[in-house]
Amino acid sequence: MIKRWLSVTAVAMAAVMMVCACAKEETNTTFTGEKTKEPEYQGNLNAISPAAYSKVGGLELEPGTYISIIGKEDTTSYWKQVRAGVAQAAEDLNTALGYKGGDKIKVTYNAPSKSEDIDEQVNILDEELSRYPDAIGIASIDADACSVQFDLATANGIPIIALDSGNVYQGIQCTVKTDNYDAARTGAYKLADSIENQGQVILLVHDSKSETAMERAKSFTNEIKTNHPSISIVETVYCDKLDDLKKAIVDEQSPEMPDEEKKSTVEKMTDAEVMQYYLEKYPDLKGMFGTNALSTGFGLEALQKAEKAGKVVLMGFDTGEEQMAALKNGEISGLIVQNPFGIGYASVVAAARTVLQSGNEAEVNTGYTWVTKDNLEDDSIRRMLYK
Repeated sequence: MIKRWLSVTAVAMAAVMMVCACAKEETNTTFTGEKTKEPEYQGNLNAISPAAYSKVGGLELEPGTYISIIGKEDTTSYWKQVRAGVAQAAEDLNTALGYKGGDKIKVTYNAPSKSEDIDEQVNILDEELSRYPDAIGIASIDADACSVQFDLATANGIPIIALDSGNVYQGIQCTVKTDNYDAARTGAYKLADSIENQGQVILLVHDSKSETAMERAKSFTNEIKTNHPSISIVETVYCDKLDDLKKAIVDEQSPEMPDEEKKSTVEKMTDAEVMQYYLEKYPDLKGMFGTNALSTGFGLEALQKAEKAGKVVLMGFDTGEEQMAALKNGEISGLIVQNPFGIGYASVVAAARTVLQSGNEAEVNTGYTWVTKDNLEDDSIRRMLYK
């Protein structure tokens, strides 16, 4: 009886030792003591809200799913970052799903070669629709355009999401973008503070048709008029309306000039001369604000030629090598830096969610940060910059 009890005890002790050994072995294989290394772009993803659009986990797409993303242009640093975000999301999706070769999720990015060419963008959309993708994401150059193409997409069961700029079309499933109202409002009160809440300013708007431009112009104007009554926006210059401004300037300066001579004068006038005219018209100008990289750079060039760079406070949107250099030397006082990488990434996630019919938020906010010479070298800021 004693021998039997000893035998049972020995077996039990052996079992306990085996369990402990297995537990120890399991612990050693699942925990190494090393922290998981975050990707360099994690800061861009952390800025996205809701956070579900910063992750590809759980998006169980069928092998070979085709998502088409169409941007506004293909050459600027901003849109290169959008493309990079799209490519990274595609890579992360295929890694998460374990797809290789022909099974890979196909995600393409196409955009006009010329800056915001609406005709070329419509042609690209037509070509993509002919390929019957499972979902399309588009950054509309014109908020009112493409309704015919969108109707065709809807009829063929191809869901549409928007990125960067929205569209008035009612069938858009989701819009991924910066909160333009909040960002432009921030720019307005930052500029107001810098000029001590008084004086004349010029607003430079990149176009008159995109939702992005309209939202930023409206928000900036509302903030100044509502909360900074001693500041006057003396001119709002739309960069796609410069030819009209040239005609107005010639009419104002030379009302008696014959029509043919006016036409010739207008044709010879450069875009830079338009801004030169306004800088001379408002010699006491205190500030300028640009609603994207193009318009901010346009303002910077005008101030440099007039030898007023650093004397008139210039602020605006977006970054690039020229903007960074001007920020460092004081020619630009502050920039709203968006998250184009995050826009590209979240757009792919939103498109995937439409394919899976898993539901989408009406709007996804990809965030922005305020950058000045003083915080330019901060780690949290540097990760969000792009050239």
